[in-house]
Amino acid sequence: MHHAYLDEYTDLNSLIHRLDPRIKTIILFTFIIFIIMTKPGIFLSFACYALILMVLILFSRIPFGFILKKSLVVIPFVLLISISIPFIKNGRIIADYTLGNFKLRVTYEGLMSFFTILAKSYLSLLCMIILITTTKFSELLKAFQALKLPRIITLILSFMYRYIFVLQDELMKMQQAKESRSIGSSRWFHIKTLSNMIAVLFIRAYERAESVYLAMCSRGFRGEMRTINRFEIKTKDLFFLFIIIALLLSVKITVG
Repeated sequence: MHHAYLDEYTDLNSLIHRLDPRIKTIILFTFIIFIIMTKPGIFLSFACYALILMVLILFSRIPFGFILKKSLVVIPFVLLISISIPFIKNGRIIADYTLGNFKLRVTYEGLMSFFTILAKSYLSLLCMIILITTTKFSELLKAFQALKLPRIITLILSFMYRYIFVLQDELMKMQQAKESRSIGSSRWFHIKTLSNMIAVLFIRAYERAESVYLAMCSRGFRGEMRTINRFEIKTKDLFFLFIIIALLLSVKITVG
């Protein structure tokens, strides 16, 4: 079975990979906060943030093609959510469109808000991709735990990432079995079979969750993330944190 793993490049030896996971998490979440706090229409700030992120990607030695491929997956959902923003009523009118009985009016403020949302969403997504692709998932969860993220969230993330591939394997096997037995069947048959597959997958997931829970309880699991490597914040980690925050503050103060 073929899977698309997010942590494909977590074993690289780069400046970003060697950072303490807690420092790395603080840096990138601070980055997201600065991006979100940027006022609409100040695209020079977004360009500066994008430049800093490009430098981080360059230091991480992760292929730009991999980052681009992962980031473009979410863009259609952002477009679908924000597609109505350019047509807000208040503001300077740019263009009017008539579709049957509907009148659509594009305003300058709406258009700026639309591009601002796209820029914020994409840059925030890049921050998360850099964090995930340069940190092993177990260490990332341990960093969340050390930073006092709610325990239930770390547990959900842990189980989701650990067993989503098992469920994906089950779904692929069921898909292969369906295709080998339904050559030339009608569309209605495929829809009915798909609904049955979803029901069976739900039952298998429930049964697998029960067996995994009992197995983990028998081995003394108490909800804590344990890794072989111990976290240790070094001087270079703090220095890198200071540099990034200084750059973000400089962009915020000088550009807006």
